[in-house]
Amino acid sequence: MKIKLTKGDVLLIVDVQNDFLPGGALPVPSGDIIVPVINRYIRKFVDLNLPVVASRDWHPQNHVSFKENGGIWPPHCVQGTKGAEFNKELELPDNVFVVSKATEQNKDAYSAFDGTSIPGYLQKKGARRIFVCGLATDYCVKATVLDALKAGFCTVFLRDASMPVNVNAGDGDAAISEMLSNGCILAAFSDIE
Repeated sequence: MKIKLTKGDVLLIVDVQNDFLPGGALPVPSGDIIVPVINRYIRKFVDLNLPVVASRDWHPQNHVSFKENGGIWPPHCVQGTKGAEFNKELELPDNVFVVSKATEQNKDAYSAFDGTSIPGYLQKKGARRIFVCGLATDYCVKATVLDALKAGFCTVFLRDASMPVNVNAGDGDAAISEMLSNGCILAAFSDIE
């Protein structure tokens, strides 16, 4: 199935930050191999003058998701740190719309839609179809896809530009099954016209 990009399409890149890549505080195994693939999508969307959005974890130092505060994760993506920066190999356009999530100490957020300005931005841009990729498939990408579907967007999961962390074996595949059963479309770069 070929997908023709058109007005109303938006690329949403989830959490391609240093802490989620090899060498970071909470690395997705081989997470760096998707960066060149994401860059191909970015170039495609930019060439067609379509919006690119990038979400990021942007935690305060004492965030509720951190183990020391009763959460399940090591400290990661703390506001203003190198780990919270987007990977330098990621070719974000100058006009990228950056969405910061999980910015409050006592509230966690996996989805780029959770407590952010993204719904208003998408409405302003006349968005109808959202193409989602990034890290990690089984956490923030899945949560973002499910929220995009709930918000009424046709939602395309870009499998070749996403990577699971697989805390438990098979988590990534289970996440893809859940996204598909909720109505998302599965695609790769070869499907995009």
